[in-house]
Amino acid sequence: MNPILPPKETLTIEFKSDSKKLPDRELVEALVCLANTQGGELWLGVEDNGTPTGLHPEHHELIGLAGLVAARTSPSLSVHVEAVDIEQVRVARITVAKAHSEVATNNGVYLRRRLKHDNTPECVAMLPHDRLSRASSFGLIDVSAQPVAGATLDDFDPIERERLRQSIQFYGGDRVLLELDDEALDGALGLTSRQTTGQRIPTLTGLLLIGRETSLRQLVPTHEFSFQVLAQQAVRFNEFRRFPLLKALDWLETNFRPYNPEQELQIGLFRVPVPKVDMGAFREAVANALIHRDYHRLGASYIRLEDDALVISNTGGLVEGVTLNNLLTTEPKPRNAALADAMKRIGIVERSGRGVDTIYRGLLRFGRPLPDYSKTDSHSVVLRLPTHDADLNFVKLVVEIENQHQHALPIDSLIALATLREVKRLTADELAERIQRDTIAAKRTLEALTEAGLVQAHGVTRGRSYTLAASMYQGKGDKAAYTRQAGFSAIQHEQMVLSYVQQHGQIKRAEVIELCHLTKDQAFKLLKKMIAKDLLIVSGRQSAAVYHLKSD
Repeated sequence: MNPILPPKETLTIEFKSDSKKLPDRELVEALVCLANTQGGELWLGVEDNGTPTGLHPEHHELIGLAGLVAARTSPSLSVHVEAVDIEQVRVARITVAKAHSEVATNNGVYLRRRLKHDNTPECVAMLPHDRLSRASSFGLIDVSAQPVAGATLDDFDPIERERLRQSIQFYGGDRVLLELDDEALDGALGLTSRQTTGQRIPTLTGLLLIGRETSLRQLVPTHEFSFQVLAQQAVRFNEFRRFPLLKALDWLETNFRPYNPEQELQIGLFRVPVPKVDMGAFREAVANALIHRDYHRLGASYIRLEDDALVISNTGGLVEGVTLNNLLTTEPKPRNAALADAMKRIGIVERSGRGVDTIYRGLLRFGRPLPDYSKTDSHSVVLRLPTHDADLNFVKLVVEIENQHQHALPIDSLIALATLREVKRLTADELAERIQRDTIAAKRTLEALTEAGLVQAHGVTRGRSYTLAASMYQGKGDKAAYTRQAGFSAIQHEQMVLSYVQQHGQIKRAEVIELCHLTKDQAFKLLKKMIAKDLLIVSGRQSAAVYHLKSD
């Protein structure tokens, strides 16, 4: 089957006319551009407007093109070349994968592809900062560990150094660090780099953590963040700052708290705070944005509270190997490894590297939707934390379960319960997609919840599905919902009522109305008929009447 010619050029699609024979240099440069961006396809013999005009006679034999590209690139690019007939015109599709390092022509030319303002693509030279940015996204270099040109120890702020030591104590960081003198502490956290001369030079990590604000402005001009509060399109708070990171986190948390009201939920003897935004999730998400941003690129990190969500964004897309489909499971690959390690040792972020779990948990345990990363692209990471009203019944159930088992629910279990609240019925295959694991792991999670009495399984084969257990609906005061969602909608009303009574011991007429979507008269006639059939017995009269199974 012939590949289909794309309708237009994009970031990953390039058309090249071959009517006058495309020069080898232009062919190679176009493929280098694609490889240094996201990879893609070069269609040779197609005009810029998408019209196929065919290959030059010298290109009718395509065998040598792959070798030509490999010979004229460094490191050698591997491409796949195939002939394609479109409207009785022969063209060539040349496919190249995204390169895992910087690729140049054999003349030393580095190029990349980008979109212009009108959303059409162009090929441009890779500037030194572009090359460094790309290398850091692949984990080939760690810019945060590099000494900063022109920086001296005088660029460190004694007040911020003291803040660092206090932060280690406050956040429960590595207390061994507190026993070190300043020079040893700088070395342990990678705040300085010792030169062959013995001189210590501040690294980017050092300046970002304990640098003077004036030094940061001069030596790290890409560092900037903003906190904004928007309410119905009105701007209530909008300030940009260039504070060192520990001060930045303190400042952001202090200014965010007045906009983060919380209510209290009484559960047994305990009062459980229910905030608009979980502060653990807030701190982790903000710290991640400041730690993992691309410090080669201009552009502030934004923390913006909107009417229905907290939105956090930073420059630099996800690093190589991390996608929206493996955020929950992939091994952490920080863009700025030295900075990330220092923040872990201080105690600011999760030392396990599973900070994304903290963000997910901060939403799910309050019955809110999943974190939304859908606006993330190759240039920026955008995280949206919905601020919907909490589901207090769900909060209560989660807290009671965690108190009973003396440990927090695993994140996969939380996702499963939250999903069942939303979709009512779930298979292991469907959950696997949500938790970004295989079906075996998903089934293990669902079966564990079944054993714990939180979920009920239906069926025994591959079609086995799961619903929330009746006890979960009883706890929420919605017993009728259990029978409805458990799969009885296609059964006759009598069977639905019998199933309900078997689960809950009794039923009232009002519950029959809700369960079967009947009128008062219809529900009365149904119950009267079931009594006549000796299926039910009744106790009480009129609105106080309660119906039970008739014992054999």
